[in-house]
Amino acid sequence: MKAFQYSKAKSPEEAAKVAASVENAKFIAGGTNLLDLMKNEIETPAHLIDVNDLDLHKVTDLENGGVRIGALVSNTDLAAHPRIRKDYGVLSRALLAGASGQLRNKATTAGNLLQRTRCPYFYDTNMACNKRAPGSGCSAIGGFTRSLAVIGGSENCIATHPSDMAVGLRALDAFVETIDTEGDVRQIPLEEFHKLPGDTPHIETVLKPGELITGVALPPPPGGMHFYHKVRDRASYAFALVSVALVLQPDGTGRVALGGVAPKPWRSSAADALLPQGAAAVMGELLKSAKPTEENEFKVMLAERTLAGLLSQAKE
Repeated sequence: MKAFQYSKAKSPEEAAKVAASVENAKFIAGGTNLLDLMKNEIETPAHLIDVNDLDLHKVTDLENGGVRIGALVSNTDLAAHPRIRKDYGVLSRALLAGASGQLRNKATTAGNLLQRTRCPYFYDTNMACNKRAPGSGCSAIGGFTRSLAVIGGSENCIATHPSDMAVGLRALDAFVETIDTEGDVRQIPLEEFHKLPGDTPHIETVLKPGELITGVALPPPPGGMHFYHKVRDRASYAFALVSVALVLQPDGTGRVALGGVAPKPWRSSAADALLPQGAAAVMGELLKSAKPTEENEFKVMLAERTLAGLLSQAKE
């Protein structure tokens, strides 16, 4: 780990200004991903801005019937929150599938959204990786790809986003709330928050320099039955090969979001519209542009079978 400066922010505006004024500054809260990356010198921030003292630890009701989740709410507290469990069950289930209890105790809402990929080539500093070193190449292409993306990747990167929470949030049409160096706030639809790799896989979100996530807003509860199923190589401490978030209404309509298959949570309104026709129709649309490798082509069928299992469960 390389040496760095450290400071504590007293307000979101101050945090944003410091981050924008210091080259290669990073925010830190739980540090469950960032500190690991620093130890391996994959991330080498010159300045860490501790945001833990900011008043962003609450889950509050919104006037429109929705919920606002503070950026520093821990994954444990969010999963257990009575309102989340009652009205947004898919999110609670996704969080509980995400990691060990110890990690959930430290991991925060904003940090979960901003965690980096778990692609093995990203973590191996002896291998070329365009996310870690732009322009160096992608060792995953032509390498070991079993856990990597089948859709949404590019010739520069086929890494997946590891967050379970983000998949649940995508099924709920969440918005990411931020503040910038001027104190201006904005709401970013989660659909637009994470960027596909294209030619710039190192640019992973639409955040501007210094922009700080202050919370996540959920629309009024969607109702229906909520499911989250994560398929992985082992039952604990493993990232998803495929995960399915499903919100299903009594008339058979609903929403489907996938994790483990793309660089961001994967969902489309056209696929949602086909839910009454069954899992094959939904996945035929949702994964129609998939470009799997021989090692991970099983994910396409696995996603369909996982959704089919949830639809069958809903009828019981």
